[in-house]
Amino acid sequence: MKKEQVLARMKEECLVAVVRAKNYEQGEKVVEAIIDGGIHFIELTMTMDEGNPVEFIRMMSDKYRTNDKIVIGAGTVLDPETARGCILSGASYIVSPGLNLETIKLCNRYRVPVLPGVMTPTEAITALEAGCDVIKIFPGNILGPAAISSFKGPLPQGEFMPSGGVDVDNVDQWIQAGAYAVGTGSSLTKGAKTGDFAAVTSKAQEFVAAVAAARGK
Repeated sequence: MKKEQVLARMKEECLVAVVRAKNYEQGEKVVEAIIDGGIHFIELTMTMDEGNPVEFIRMMSDKYRTNDKIVIGAGTVLDPETARGCILSGASYIVSPGLNLETIKLCNRYRVPVLPGVMTPTEAITALEAGCDVIKIFPGNILGPAAISSFKGPLPQGEFMPSGGVDVDNVDQWIQAGAYAVGTGSSLTKGAKTGDFAAVTSKAQEFVAAVAAARGK
């Protein structure tokens, strides 16, 4: 999928599920549960207790290669070496908790969307100057939904995706504030900790419904 298609789909669907898998087996079950709940953008993080997270991206990319709805990305990417490994393993987008210019350069070289994490206008401007189409606001629970309008005041050309602290109860606030998309992790997948994957599916369905309501669809 080309860069422009990934970004267009991300804006259209507006929901990115952040998966911090314990291991391959648990991670695959979480991914399946999320997809069953209607979320198609899956961000697999580089934080995995057992196994190689880059290999897990390859596994999930291969599994859903023939399903055009599912878009697998990589999260918690801290450096260009990891970004390249993820891209070669099938990641369609790269997400980072911070701003690393070399990682952005690498992703631009391969024409893969990269969403660096920022907390300040200076970081946001740096990301825009480096060619980022969408910028991650992180941690969202610290900055709050008002951060988007604050960023968009001096930077109306910027597009922002919050991650961290986004829940069903506040996702409408983020969307109404102008979020390009939202990323959600622990509040979505907490059922997996006890093996309750049905709860993950149910929460995903709640998120999909909440986003649709917030967007008036």
